[in-house]
Amino acid sequence: QVQLVESGGGLVQPGGSLRLSCVASGSTFSYYHMSWYRRAPGKERELVATIRAAGGSTNYADSVKGRFSVSRDNAKNTVFLQMNSLKPEDTAVYYCSATHSFAPSNIYWGQGTQVTVSS
Repeated sequence: QVQLVESGGGLVQPGGSLRLSCVASGSTFSYYHMSWYRRAPGKERELVATIRAAGGSTNYADSVKGRFSVSRDNAKNTVFLQMNSLKPEDTAVYYCSATHSFAPSNIYWGQGTQVTVSS
């Protein structure tokens, strides 16, 4: 069982930056692939970025490539999402998720953090 708590959301102007954090507890963090998803009003949930457990390779949605960066600090049980050059269409609730690398059916979610990009 993994508990995930996101933070760092807020209101930012277009072109600005935010850094989201997700702290995990309850299990061995380094065994989990960590992902960020988002859900905008009226839209389906979208996978934004993933960082794998071993090696730390990353993947990004086309809509955020070159602007967002995902990283992890296994010593602090934390995954980050650095968001630069934010656009109004990035407005959404952002969720952190954890998938066990040996048991991919075990997926855990945080409660979400609101990001609003508006002037």
